[in-house]
Amino acid sequence: MIGALGPVLATLGVGSIAVAPALQPSLSNFFAGLHLLVDRPLVPGDYITLDSGEEGTVVHVGWRSTKIRKLQNNMVIVPNDKLAGSVITNYFQPDRPMSLLIPVSVSYDCDARHVEDVLIRVASASTKDIEGLLAEPEPFVRFIPGFGESSLDFTLIVRVREFVDQYLVQHELRHRILESFRKENIEIPYPQRTLHMRPEP
Repeated sequence: MIGALGPVLATLGVGSIAVAPALQPSLSNFFAGLHLLVDRPLVPGDYITLDSGEEGTVVHVGWRSTKIRKLQNNMVIVPNDKLAGSVITNYFQPDRPMSLLIPVSVSYDCDARHVEDVLIRVASASTKDIEGLLAEPEPFVRFIPGFGESSLDFTLIVRVREFVDQYLVQHELRHRILESFRKENIEIPYPQRTLHMRPEP
C-alpha cells in the first residue's frame, strides 16, 4: 500500500515545492496591502509621488495592488509589495495646503526693495481672484538665492489650497508679475557673458 502511494506522495511533494514559489508574490502583495491599510501612509484621494517617478491621485488601495490616476487621466496599477518598499511623498499629509516657491529674476540695475514690494503687492491682490491661491499666511519674498551671474534672484513664497492648484496659480501669477514689471520699468535680464580676447603672440 505504501509502495503504491509512493509515486503519489512524490508527485504531491514536487507540486508543493512548485506551488510555494508561485504563491510568494501574491502573499507578499497581500501582506503589503494589509500593512498599507493598517498604517495608512496614503488613502484614496491623496496626491502622491513615488521614488520611481509615478505620481497622481490614489484611487483605490486593495489587497494586492493600488491604483493611481495620473494628471493625464492614465491609471497606474502598482503592486502593493512595490509600493510598500517605495519612498512615498504624500502631498495631502499632514495637510492639503502647501507652500509654493516661485523664482523671479531681475536686472542688477533694479532696486531690490522695490522689486520685493511689487511682488508682494501682486501676490496679495491675486489672492482675491486666483482660484486655489490662499490669503493666509500672507505671501512674502526672500532675496534668495541672491546674486546670480547676470541677475538679482528672488523667491516669491505663496500658499496654495492643494498640490494640483500650483499649476494655475503659477500660470496666472507669472502673467501678472510680468505685466507689473513692465509698468514699473523693472527689467528681466538676459544672460550676459564677457569675453576677453588675448592677442595672438
